[in-house]
Amino acid sequence: MYRSHNKREISFDFQPHIPIMRPSIHSRRANLTVKFQDLYGFTVEGNVDDVNVLNEVREKVRQQGRVWWTLEASKGANWYLQPQVSSITEGIALKSSLKLSTLANTITLRRLIRKGIPPVLRPKVWFSLSGAAKKKSTVPESYYNDLTKAVEGKVTPATRQIDHDLPRTFPGHPWLDTPEGHAALRRVLVGYSFRDSDVGYCQGLNYVAALLLLVMKTEEDAFWMLAVLLENVLVNDCYTNNLSGCHVEQRVFKDLLAKQCPRIAAHLEELEFDVSLVATEWFLCLFSKSLPSETTLRVWDVLFYEGAKVLFHVALAIFKMKEEELLLTHHVGDVIYVLQKTTHDLFDPDELLTVAFDKIGSMTTNTISKQRKKQEPAVMAELDQRLRRLNSVKMDDK
Repeated sequence: MYRSHNKREISFDFQPHIPIMRPSIHSRRANLTVKFQDLYGFTVEGNVDDVNVLNEVREKVRQQGRVWWTLEASKGANWYLQPQVSSITEGIALKSSLKLSTLANTITLRRLIRKGIPPVLRPKVWFSLSGAAKKKSTVPESYYNDLTKAVEGKVTPATRQIDHDLPRTFPGHPWLDTPEGHAALRRVLVGYSFRDSDVGYCQGLNYVAALLLLVMKTEEDAFWMLAVLLENVLVNDCYTNNLSGCHVEQRVFKDLLAKQCPRIAAHLEELEFDVSLVATEWFLCLFSKSLPSETTLRVWDVLFYEGAKVLFHVALAIFKMKEEELLLTHHVGDVIYVLQKTTHDLFDPDELLTVAFDKIGSMTTNTISKQRKKQEPAVMAELDQRLRRLNSVKMDDK
């Protein structure tokens, strides 16, 4: 299923017809836990109902594929690259000066992406719409190869941490957990750590880059998707040494939870439950460690088109979906169990994304940006205080 090529390509052979999984009669009767492999090679555990959900999802994927192919046939192979407006609100405000076809294209594309990009089209659609292709075009064609050769054999704190994390990144995966997979992932992560020394390497990026490798098929494309993600899609400083951007996101999320799900927020406060206990991993790994891979990639479809606000929509949706169950919890451990079980079993991305965009109030990128600016001073003050305490302890030790 996986093999390497001279150009460091990763071949993931999608079957022309996405397979329907058929549990054995014994499993169906006993409703036992069954293991199966998803489209990206991950071993998944679930019961027969989960298998049925996945089969329904795969049927929807096939139907979506037909819609995309029809559009390609009628509008051209790269129809989605036609001029877009950044938001529907902007489109309404400017419609007098925009062609109606442009606005219609934007609305159509947003709806289609929320319903899922067909797996075989995902690499090229992501690469184009995310801005990765444009970013790559600004440097010499040999940039990635030159970079990987230049940094080969160099040892830094980042490379040491990367080497430590490689075997812990999706262990058991049939390609990622092999010498070849480790080498490819290492080149992407080490290369980026030298491209942006402010970020270097942060735990969490290994899972993100690994999934990008599986989707994009080539190391170079995975590298540029990682670059556009960290430099353009996500908030600044999310992965720097002090994780200041991540701390800001957690404070913004806590405020949004109180606004969108006030009953849950009040109950969690009574339990003295800090949402960052679960949400930090969600935001740093972009749900790749928490959700099934096919659901994660549906989230990423929207993330690369609509931006980082999508992470807040999805995180809020997970809490919203289990509101009644969470309100019955009495201990912090119970809350963590409910949320971890929920994410583990979320095999239906449509269920998650419907809640995320239809049942969570509208949140614009502008609104999120304002919330971030509001939270930044408190985060920086807190981090500064931590640093002073740390330095004080070091001085005492001397």
